[in-house]
Amino acid sequence: MAADREQVYIAGVAESPLGKVADHTELSMVALAAREALGEAGMTLKDVDGLFVNYMGEEGSVQVGEYLGIQPAYADSTDIGGASFEAFVNHAFAAISSGRCEVALIAYASRQRSRRGRPRQMGTDNYTLTGQFEGPYGLVMPISHYALLAARRMHEFGITPEQMAEVAVTARNWAKLNPKSWIRDPLTIADVLASPMMCTPYRKLDCCLITDGGGAVVVTSKARARDAAKRAIRVLGTGESHTHWHASQIRDMTASPGAAAAQAAFGMAGIGPDDVDVLEPYDNFTGAVLQHLEDLGFCKRGEGGAFVEGGRLGPGGALPSMTMGGGLSYCHPGALGILLIIEAVRQLRHEAGARQVKDARIGVAHGIGGVIHSSSSTVVLARE
Repeated sequence: MAADREQVYIAGVAESPLGKVADHTELSMVALAAREALGEAGMTLKDVDGLFVNYMGEEGSVQVGEYLGIQPAYADSTDIGGASFEAFVNHAFAAISSGRCEVALIAYASRQRSRRGRPRQMGTDNYTLTGQFEGPYGLVMPISHYALLAARRMHEFGITPEQMAEVAVTARNWAKLNPKSWIRDPLTIADVLASPMMCTPYRKLDCCLITDGGGAVVVTSKARARDAAKRAIRVLGTGESHTHWHASQIRDMTASPGAAAAQAAFGMAGIGPDDVDVLEPYDNFTGAVLQHLEDLGFCKRGEGGAFVEGGRLGPGGALPSMTMGGGLSYCHPGALGILLIIEAVRQLRHEAGARQVKDARIGVAHGIGGVIHSSSSTVVLARE
């Protein structure tokens, strides 16, 4: 495990209201989550001197800081999509280690289901490269992009619709154990394959939910973590990477920057895939999870489909994954990454109730961003 460097911990986590939220704004949702997460850390808003926010208004941390009454010494509104939040843990680690801040608050909320305001097509502005060279083809955001990758992987590696459907069934099996999940009804592979085709090869049940939601995560130094009201979880390793924005610039449609992010995080933590007890992958589409498993080294390239067969990722399986129900059944508020961290922390605290992974000590949250696996970030966490 990591040694001879500053020890940094996640001392508090909390979800915002989830599902369809009619009685809050995004800012008030963040405020609720922030107060709860800081309460777990034994802190208040007055203790926060680092603020990390993405997708919140025009100015990110500035607007959230104003609403919460925080004037941070260190602020970050990096945008690498849904992977931003695992990246924020990486950045907070560096900021705390270098003395730039001591208590970092990572926060996010979205009401994309209530607002129904998410754009469905990229590149309507002809002054952008996207508008000039990709928009005319009419790719629907983001499903067309991810479907393109899945189709290529099916062609090259022989991945089947049944194998991708296994991911959706696994997520639902975990969701049935989580009272906060948006959908908890039983699901079979046959149900997934019978659902309407949305964008070949993805059917409706291969695709994530569209919900409201968000959360807050408190990252702090070892000294401050000692005062936490709940067990603090150590950040062992972090990594991030990005490779492209446009589909035309992908170097390899069967690879992603997740491999580089995972290699950095696992190397920093001093662990390997066999050491991981619980995995929280970014499951915006079923086929994406197969890519993550390969990137993280749980199986060889092209073997993700076979790897998930037989319930390997589900309750009682060898690699428990998507343990809160994932973006496919629990919640997907436009950017899932922060909820992956929250669930990993709860699993390592052993407070996940009916879905608890027995004796979990090492957890991984793996985020992706952009509309076509453009970016990725990985966090390795440990119960001490």
